[in-house]
Amino acid sequence: MGHVAFVGLGSNLSEPLSQVAHAITAMDKLPHTRVMKCSSMYRSAPVGYLDQPDFINAVVQVETGLTPRGLLEALLALELECGRTREFLNAPRTLDLDVLMYDDLIHHEHGLTIPHPQMHLRAFVLQPLVEIAPNCVIPGVGRADEASQRCAGQSLERLNVSE
Repeated sequence: MGHVAFVGLGSNLSEPLSQVAHAITAMDKLPHTRVMKCSSMYRSAPVGYLDQPDFINAVVQVETGLTPRGLLEALLALELECGRTREFLNAPRTLDLDVLMYDDLIHHEHGLTIPHPQMHLRAFVLQPLVEIAPNCVIPGVGRADEASQRCAGQSLERLNVSE
């Protein structure tokens, strides 16, 4: 396998906690991929389109033999399997999976930018990332914990697993 990637998960429709938990289990079954670490679940307010329910978010670290594009395509297929539709930008969704980082790669091609271009601005990505990778450095940006401190004003609640 050999490559380390971080994937952001989000859901705000159809039992979001269950959607995120199912996606984590399903990611561990992707070809040449295994989940190494998983953050707690977090509740966050929507970004962009605000007239929708809060999101449940998490971040997982995977080890994978897939290419960045191969990983993205596997994640997009998982989204579809879970009922994801793309009605408009920032619409409510059953499942959203984003490749946040892949090794220390800085990469851009149509439909795939690594690291994820907005991750350093979003507490709902940074808090769970720092939880599982406290010394993480976002390529081209810097330390994730420092970026997280700059997002301190964003609404984010760490959930107990029993919720």
